[in-house]
Amino acid sequence: MDLPEIALVNVLSRFPLKSIARFRTVSKEWRSLIDSDFFRDHYISFKSSSSLSWSIIQTNPHKLSLEIVGHHGCNTWGLDRSPGSFLRFFAKSTIRKLLVLSCTDGLVSICAEASDGSPLYYIGNPLMEDWFQLPLPPFLSSQDLDSLRKNKRFSDTGFVTKIQSGVVVSYKVVWMLSHGRLSDKLDFMIYSSETGTWRKHHVSCPHSTVWERQDKSIALNGRLHWLSEDTPSFDASSIVAYDFYGGTGSDDDECRIIHFPGSQIDEVTGDNLFQRVYRRSFTASEGSIVYFNEFHVNETWTLRVWKLVKYEDCPEAWQLSWDLKLRSLIESGTCYFPVVMHPLNSDIIYLWNRTAKGLVLFNLRTRVFSVRKEAEEDGKCMDGCSLSFNWCSEYMDSIRKYNLPGYQGGPNSLFFSQYVLPRWLHRLPRPQST
Repeated sequence: MDLPEIALVNVLSRFPLKSIARFRTVSKEWRSLIDSDFFRDHYISFKSSSSLSWSIIQTNPHKLSLEIVGHHGCNTWGLDRSPGSFLRFFAKSTIRKLLVLSCTDGLVSICAEASDGSPLYYIGNPLMEDWFQLPLPPFLSSQDLDSLRKNKRFSDTGFVTKIQSGVVVSYKVVWMLSHGRLSDKLDFMIYSSETGTWRKHHVSCPHSTVWERQDKSIALNGRLHWLSEDTPSFDASSIVAYDFYGGTGSDDDECRIIHFPGSQIDEVTGDNLFQRVYRRSFTASEGSIVYFNEFHVNETWTLRVWKLVKYEDCPEAWQLSWDLKLRSLIESGTCYFPVVMHPLNSDIIYLWNRTAKGLVLFNLRTRVFSVRKEAEEDGKCMDGCSLSFNWCSEYMDSIRKYNLPGYQGGPNSLFFSQYVLPRWLHRLPRPQST
């Protein structure tokens, strides 16, 4: 006996997306129902509080695994393996190297190196095994291509998306060209999934900024965010942001430069009463850009967490969310450095414990923390998902020095990308046929 449609909707909504994807193949009627706006909106609303699978992806060229920490078994998708494992099928015999460039709204940008050394760029949805090879910009010269391979003058910096009703409807891939190491001008090369073409776009900055291998960015709400320096100090003093869906598109566009909070702490007169412990970085959590660092204040270790609330270079741009004494962590004897915030819960921060070779999951609200070691079996963590590791310890050892303020061997870099699965099935947007 056929179920009434509303009853079928209520039954199907109780299943994870992994099962929903299979149910689309049952019949044309089921496929039509599942693909309807009504069912999508109902499902997202019904599962709004359910946990999502996500991964910490390493973005530093490395021989180890692309995914170093994975969360699976979460309610919304119900996966029995970590999200990053879906990238493995892509490694073909014709590809020598595979690097994740960035992750945005369930989509992934990767760079592969063919056996002849030529770069291959892809955007894809790993869960759907849906990939699109980007054409190279037609205006690139052979010298530009060589610079691209060696990351000399411009970099494959990231991509942004446009979302409607919980579904990605378009994306833009962004490559950046800086006018010298210290400059107030930027040129973007932008590929749009809506047109299927590349275009150049010139943008100015409020003042000159040091551009040093700004090859990684964080995407959020159509904007890209980069680490930047005002002086050649090799430690970021600000972030640069540009809205690729909200800009005017004209050459008088200007990006935003927002200095990190707490700069006065670094400028105290030489007595080191206030000392930042780690080089500056930032991450995304609960739909906001978040900056966190540990400070040594009057012989007390303090963790401060700020949220970016205004895209203006003013004290009100950052809102202090947490200011915590770290007595519990310090007394435990841990030696750690920050990794990322939980992308869906800004109460939880991830730190790498060098002493125990494990990941510290610290709940800022409850002050409760746990240490998960790579050698341990997968188990439930604070978000209800199963936690798995893959060469995480080796990778953390390789980048530890880059997190220290005194390291002068190179500029700040973003070493992690959060690959968060979406709350609904969406395929990769394709260029419209002309």
